[in-house]
Amino acid sequence: MKRLFLILCILLAGAAVFAQEQSADADASEESLAGSLRYIAAALAVGISCIAGGIAVGRIGSAAMGAMSENPDLFGKALPYAGLAEGICLWGFLVALLILFM
Repeated sequence: MKRLFLILCILLAGAAVFAQEQSADADASEESLAGSLRYIAAALAVGISCIAGGIAVGRIGSAAMGAMSENPDLFGKALPYAGLAEGICLWGFLVALLILFM
């Protein structure tokens, strides 16, 4: 958790260093800010959902492998659960598309 916080702080500090100067036109600056926030929100939607999907698939996969080591007939029952966990990433991608194009 500390490592994630440190990476986030570094990214935000880098964004502050490379930030553009304020433009003279207030409407143009508001539009560029809204566009930038839209891209950041889309990136966060995809990134967080893919990280969560990866964690879910890892836990489900390890539990499924443990169950299949005892009973190989459980393969067909364990596979859909991994697919459901991968669906989390798809929903994050769809939310990002809605953020960008709506």
